[in-house]
Amino acid sequence: MHIEQYMQTVGSAAREAAQLIARADSNAKNDALRAIAAAIRRESATLVAANQEDLAAARAAGLETAMLDRLTLSAKGVAAMAAGIEQVAALPDPVGEITDLKFRPSGIQVGRMRVPLGVIGIIYEARPNVTADAAALCLKSGNASILRGGSEAIRCNRAIAALVHEGLASFGLPATAVQVIETTDRAAVGHLIRMREFVDVIVPRGGKGLISRLLAEARVPMIQHLDGNCHVYVDDDADAEKALRIVENAKTQRYGTCNTAESLLLARSQLARLMLPIAAMLTQKGVEIRGCPETVDRVKEARAASDEDYASEFLAPIISLKVVSGLGEAIAHINRYGSHHTDAIVTENYTSAMRFLREVDSASVMVNASTRFADGFEYGLGAEIGISTDKIHARGPVGLEGLTSQKWVVLGHGEVRA
Repeated sequence: MHIEQYMQTVGSAAREAAQLIARADSNAKNDALRAIAAAIRRESATLVAANQEDLAAARAAGLETAMLDRLTLSAKGVAAMAAGIEQVAALPDPVGEITDLKFRPSGIQVGRMRVPLGVIGIIYEARPNVTADAAALCLKSGNASILRGGSEAIRCNRAIAALVHEGLASFGLPATAVQVIETTDRAAVGHLIRMREFVDVIVPRGGKGLISRLLAEARVPMIQHLDGNCHVYVDDDADAEKALRIVENAKTQRYGTCNTAESLLLARSQLARLMLPIAAMLTQKGVEIRGCPETVDRVKEARAASDEDYASEFLAPIISLKVVSGLGEAIAHINRYGSHHTDAIVTENYTSAMRFLREVDSASVMVNASTRFADGFEYGLGAEIGISTDKIHARGPVGLEGLTSQKWVVLGHGEVRA
């Protein structure tokens, strides 16, 4: 089948399925989700084997280390995937919830009802867990989904999709509510992001190149973020032990994630006390330090940072380090060079913490915690469909509520307008 015809068929089926899923009751959706989770646990070895085939092909194709890290799915990862789906099943169903009901002088009651968005297209690279996460969140929020994973994960994505369809069929829900694009042809993406008649919103999860392409070509609205240049600022009033622990975790727990810290800001008053211990810890972990003149002067392993370094999402064992005069300069630096994803302050000063929370213009802002917590699972959303740095509709980890909108509802008793 020609690619355009194929995508039209997928889109039409998704639009039809969206109507059925939108009116499905909570019990049917939750039962299907639990069945999907059980099937994923049952087929753990099959999924890991499919992922190993994907990894072998990716290595042969010369995929970079950060991409291989995102592509890898272990038995532990499969278990976490199933647990995430079960957590979504346990969450309250947002569909149909009516809030803010108020009586008006006319006698009518006015409120808002939460409703599905319709058909959601998800475009992602590498991570096979996104297939399960996106399917679960879209299903629970009453949406149909069209999933276009990267070609590097095609075997594992197909295997996960088969288990999703098994769970849907077990409870009478249409398999077309979750469709994984079968072709690896990049032209499929071009069609998906233009099908306004079938698709209501696009959620891209990938590198800067993918997002830039979609921003230029898409005709369907998007929930997106460009990159994750996350900062940790160690304040004048930081606790030294907390600072070391948070910087270590934020930077070194994983290198290939969008919530990994890429930039470290150190208050000048902490230079003598914390610069060398932090630098020693990072160097011991194999992290390359690219720093300001004060950093290079004190840390023999550091090399000079450029403006580009301060603005970069490295996705690698590299960190930019800048000494700042204090809180004001730290906030200005973050708002200039950051990607508005996640930024953290380490401080024991309440006033400084509150100012940081107010003035840092990011989707997630943290006090005395690792940036690695910027995640739907850690925020109690179950799985997440992505992390948005947009300011309209959804911001930060996008869970169930982010995949719904609200419409006005009016409850009357025969009132007419005078």
